[in-house]
Amino acid sequence: MRAIWRGAVSFGLVNVPVRLYSATENHDVQFRQVHREDGGRIRYQRVCSVDGEQVAYDDIAKGYETEDGQMVVLTDEDLSSLPTSSSREIAVDKFVPSDQIDPMYLDKCYYLEPDKSAVKPYELLRSALEETDRVAIVTISIRTRMTIAVLRVRGGVIALQTLLWPDEVREADFGVLDDADESPAKPAELAMAQMLVESLAGDYEPDDYVDDYEQAVKEVVRAKLDGGEVKAPQDEDEGDSAQVVDLLAALQQSVDRAKASRGEAPAKKVAGGTSTATKPAAKKTGAARTTATSAAKKTAAKKSAAKTTTKSAAKKTATKATKKSTAKKAS
Repeated sequence: MRAIWRGAVSFGLVNVPVRLYSATENHDVQFRQVHREDGGRIRYQRVCSVDGEQVAYDDIAKGYETEDGQMVVLTDEDLSSLPTSSSREIAVDKFVPSDQIDPMYLDKCYYLEPDKSAVKPYELLRSALEETDRVAIVTISIRTRMTIAVLRVRGGVIALQTLLWPDEVREADFGVLDDADESPAKPAELAMAQMLVESLAGDYEPDDYVDDYEQAVKEVVRAKLDGGEVKAPQDEDEGDSAQVVDLLAALQQSVDRAKASRGEAPAKKVAGGTSTATKPAAKKTGAARTTATSAAKKTAAKKSAAKTTTKSAAKKTATKATKKSTAKKAS
């Protein structure tokens, strides 16, 4: 168990450091509202009943509705002025006979565990409660609210049980019972009722009673699990992260996104799980632009040299033709 509160019980000059543990747990079956087709959880939005608009969590305030239906909105300043307490003391007010506490007033129950250094005063308080058949009326602050409670002994351990406030216990007011005095039960009927009670008399054994509904639900669920009838929808809040199954995939995804942001093609997967990058299609790097410029210059130089050679050959041919013509005329 995990302690939910730490403090000390104080009565007179005695101080007993203790830890508070919840003594009960709720096993009531809880169902979720899901989509029949895929088992997805049903989500609800915070919508204002006046304008029909969805309201952000930061815009939600606390409101108190009066008996005539009026709504009073409370600000943080209003709430800060309310009486709260962060005391770590369980202060004993008085010790009263245990039969004076109506079980109707009993609410949540907790166990008190002493610190190792406070075992002796803890046992002293426990023995005093048992031998005098009394319970201690105390005040305790749980979750900033002061409440009244009783300390009583259960199974050798001091238990703290909070009490309802007097106005939280309703009075039974049934008019139909007012006429019961006019037709009292006959002596023979009373005797028969007492015989029935005696025939069913016995001791209370908690283990004799089982929550058959909870067990039946678990058996149905177990049968469906064994038969493979289970839905495992992807949580929509996880987004892209749910698609990443290992570190290598996460790194590969990060590289591809970075290349896409630069306008580069993603890496291609090859055997062995490695990848090779393809050359960019739209943009050229500086080295590529330098190589292309150098190749263009060489091509231009070759073309220029070819033109020069052609012109030189043409001039030589023309010179030879001129010399031949001059020789013929001279002869």
